[in-house]
Amino acid sequence: MGEVFKEDIKSIVKAEFIPWEKLENRTILITGATGLIGSEIVNILAYMNAIRNLNISIVLVVRDKRKAKEKFKEIRKKDILKYIEGSMENFPEIPGNVDYIIHGASQTQSIEFVNHPIETIDIAIKGTSALLNLAREKKVKSFIYLSSMEVYGYPEKGHKVAENEIGAFTPLNLRNSYPISKIMCETMCCAFEKEYGVPAKIVRLTQTFGAGVKYNDARIFAYFGRCIKEKKNIVLKTKGETERSYLYTTDAVTAILTILLKGMPGMAYNAADEKTYCSIAEMAEMVAEEENINVIYEIQDSASNGYADTLYMNLDTSRLKDLGWKSIMNLNITGMFKRMVDEMLN
Repeated sequence: MGEVFKEDIKSIVKAEFIPWEKLENRTILITGATGLIGSEIVNILAYMNAIRNLNISIVLVVRDKRKAKEKFKEIRKKDILKYIEGSMENFPEIPGNVDYIIHGASQTQSIEFVNHPIETIDIAIKGTSALLNLAREKKVKSFIYLSSMEVYGYPEKGHKVAENEIGAFTPLNLRNSYPISKIMCETMCCAFEKEYGVPAKIVRLTQTFGAGVKYNDARIFAYFGRCIKEKKNIVLKTKGETERSYLYTTDAVTAILTILLKGMPGMAYNAADEKTYCSIAEMAEMVAEEENINVIYEIQDSASNGYADTLYMNLDTSRLKDLGWKSIMNLNITGMFKRMVDEMLN
């Protein structure tokens, strides 16, 4: 854990809109805990537990207990963490009480949606079904499912996308194994809320990055980060016409916790930093100009690389802001990249 990541964790004290007192003496179960967002959730909860004496317990469902323990070795009060080994496809038994569930486990690499669509679907559907049944059994106070902006499909350019708009997808395109399974998981959340009273909520995250991104991550922001670090030109395999907002990881965590503790059951919430809206090409050019490198275009077939078609994803975050959420990091695109790369250097 580098200094930038530690600074991000400590910045959580600025999130005065989160009702931390609701977590006192509670047990929180987290899936996807070793991922980019999940690991920051764990570290932030551990930090707030230490400075506020919340007396929380955190249950982590992980594929590899040894690797997970290594991931969180710098958390001082280790007795708040309980590791249970298992997968989303074969979900383990969870003993004891659970008050809150944060379900973040998911396939995240675009190429895997194409190469391993069955695994992508199984992780989503089987995992979410198991966790919603667990939430029902344990009578949890709140459950949040980490969904994606991809459920909106391909909105029109210039259109602000609200939560009541869902896209249409052809099931014959294997890459759609990801957004279609996300939509099904959202439907399951609403069904469990309606039929069984499970207080399930949904956050639809835009593309999220920040300190903690792995150097070899296959996603575009990590590639840009490597180009910055290695002083290499950015080579784009598409025209970079896709437009979207982005979200710094710490702000994603505050959005998730806000919805978990203040959101309405059966509701979905967009999470993005609207001021960061730009195209991939614009983002590349901004980063290149800041770092004195160039952007080179070598156009290839998008589908074979797992890239989504060109989309315009301008998310409306009014519903989230109505809960009191706001960006505590207040970074522009180049500021987000600077923090990500500075942490990569560590």
